[in-house]
Amino acid sequence: MEKQVIDQCEETCVGTETNLSEVKQKMVDDLSADKLAELFKALGDPTRVKLIGSLLISELCVHDISVLLGMGQSAISHQLRYLRNLRIVKRRKSGKTVYYSLDDSHIEQLFVLTLQHLKHE
Repeated sequence: MEKQVIDQCEETCVGTETNLSEVKQKMVDDLSADKLAELFKALGDPTRVKLIGSLLISELCVHDISVLLGMGQSAISHQLRYLRNLRIVKRRKSGKTVYYSLDDSHIEQLFVLTLQHLKHE
Protein backbone atom coordinates (compact mmCIF):
# COMPACT_ATOMS: atom_id res chain seq x y z
CA MET A 1 0.00 0.00 0.00
CA GLU A 2 1.38 3.37 -1.05
CA LYS A 3 1.71 6.07 1.61
CA GLN A 4 -0.13 9.25 0.67
CA VAL A 5 1.63 12.57 1.17
CA ILE A 6 -0.58 15.46 2.22
CA ASP A 7 0.54 18.92 1.10
CA GLN A 8 0.01 21.17 4.06
CA CYS A 9 2.04 22.98 6.65
CA GLU A 10 2.62 21.53 10.07
CA GLU A 11 0.52 23.00 12.87
CA THR A 12 3.59 24.82 14.16
CA CYS A 13 4.30 26.53 10.80
CA VAL A 14 4.31 30.32 11.01
CA GLY A 15 4.96 30.86 7.28
CA THR A 16 8.08 31.87 5.44
CA GLU A 17 9.93 35.13 5.70
CA THR A 18 8.51 36.15 2.30
CA ASN A 19 6.78 39.51 2.11
CA LEU A 20 3.28 38.33 1.16
CA SER A 21 2.12 41.87 0.35
CA GLU A 22 4.84 42.12 -2.28
CA VAL A 23 3.93 38.72 -3.71
CA LYS A 24 0.23 39.69 -3.83
CA GLN A 25 1.05 42.90 -5.75
CA LYS A 26 3.01 40.92 -8.35
CA MET A 27 0.44 38.15 -8.77
CA VAL A 28 -1.53 37.73 -11.98
CA ASP A 29 -4.71 39.83 -11.91
CA ASP A 30 -8.14 38.19 -12.27
CA LEU A 31 -8.69 39.15 -15.91
CA SER A 32 -5.26 37.87 -16.96
CA ALA A 33 -5.81 34.67 -14.98
CA ASP A 34 -9.12 34.10 -16.78
CA LYS A 35 -7.53 34.70 -20.19
CA LEU A 36 -4.58 32.45 -19.41
CA ALA A 37 -6.88 29.69 -18.20
CA GLU A 38 -8.92 30.00 -21.41
CA LEU A 39 -5.74 29.71 -23.49
CA PHE A 40 -4.69 26.56 -21.66
CA LYS A 41 -8.23 25.22 -21.95
CA ALA A 42 -7.90 25.61 -25.73
CA LEU A 43 -4.64 23.66 -25.58
CA GLY A 44 -6.36 20.99 -23.46
CA ASP A 45 -8.02 19.38 -26.48
CA PRO A 46 -5.95 16.85 -28.50
CA THR A 47 -7.62 17.82 -31.79
CA ARG A 48 -6.76 21.48 -31.30
CA VAL A 49 -3.21 20.55 -30.28
CA LYS A 50 -2.78 18.57 -33.52
CA LEU A 51 -4.32 21.44 -35.49
CA ILE A 52 -1.96 23.97 -33.91
CA GLY A 53 0.95 21.57 -34.47
CA SER A 54 0.14 21.36 -38.17
CA LEU A 55 0.03 25.16 -38.44
CA LEU A 56 3.39 25.31 -36.67
CA ILE A 57 4.80 23.57 -39.74
CA SER A 58 2.93 25.38 -42.50
CA GLU A 59 0.11 27.76 -43.36
CA LEU A 60 -2.84 25.56 -44.39
CA CYS A 61 -6.40 25.78 -45.70
CA VAL A 62 -9.35 24.03 -44.04
CA HIS A 63 -9.25 21.22 -46.64
CA ASP A 64 -5.58 20.49 -45.92
CA ILE A 65 -6.18 20.41 -42.17
CA SER A 66 -9.22 18.16 -42.55
CA VAL A 67 -7.15 15.69 -44.60
CA LEU A 68 -4.29 15.76 -42.09
CA LEU A 69 -6.56 15.23 -39.08
CA GLY A 70 -9.04 12.90 -40.79
CA MET A 71 -12.01 15.08 -39.87
CA GLY A 72 -14.77 16.89 -41.73
CA GLN A 73 -14.24 20.45 -42.87
CA SER A 74 -17.14 21.74 -40.73
CA ALA A 75 -15.57 20.27 -37.59
CA ILE A 76 -12.22 21.82 -38.51
CA SER A 77 -13.89 25.18 -39.22
CA HIS A 78 -15.53 25.06 -35.79
CA GLN A 79 -12.17 24.46 -34.08
CA LEU A 80 -10.49 27.18 -36.13
CA ARG A 81 -13.21 29.69 -35.22
CA TYR A 82 -12.68 28.86 -31.52
CA LEU A 83 -8.89 29.28 -31.86
CA ARG A 84 -9.28 32.48 -33.89
CA ASN A 85 -11.51 34.01 -31.19
CA LEU A 86 -8.69 33.38 -28.71
CA ARG A 87 -6.13 34.89 -31.10
CA ILE A 88 -4.25 31.61 -31.36
CA VAL A 89 -4.68 31.39 -35.14
CA LYS A 90 -5.29 33.97 -37.83
CA ARG A 91 -6.62 33.72 -41.35
CA ARG A 92 -5.64 35.10 -44.72
CA LYS A 93 -7.95 35.05 -47.70
CA SER A 94 -6.61 34.50 -51.21
CA GLY A 95 -9.42 34.43 -53.75
CA LYS A 96 -11.99 31.97 -52.42
CA THR A 97 -9.46 30.07 -50.30
CA VAL A 98 -8.83 30.93 -46.66
CA TYR A 99 -5.42 30.05 -45.24
CA TYR A 100 -4.75 29.68 -41.53
CA SER A 101 -1.54 30.19 -39.59
CA LEU A 102 -0.49 30.76 -36.00
CA ASP A 103 -1.40 34.26 -34.82
CA ASP A 104 2.10 35.22 -33.70
CA SER A 105 5.46 33.94 -32.52
CA HIS A 106 4.27 33.79 -28.90
CA ILE A 107 1.91 30.94 -29.74
CA GLU A 108 4.72 29.13 -31.53
CA GLN A 109 7.06 29.64 -28.56
CA LEU A 110 4.44 28.46 -26.08
CA PHE A 111 3.77 25.34 -28.13
CA VAL A 112 7.45 24.51 -28.72
CA LEU A 113 8.45 25.15 -25.09
CA THR A 114 5.61 22.95 -23.86
CA LEU A 115 6.70 20.13 -26.16
CA GLN A 116 10.30 20.53 -24.98
CA HIS A 117 9.11 20.40 -21.38
CA LEU A 118 7.23 17.15 -22.06
CA LYS A 119 10.32 15.57 -23.64
CA HIS A 120 12.63 16.76 -20.84
CA GLU A 121 13.59 14.14 -18.29
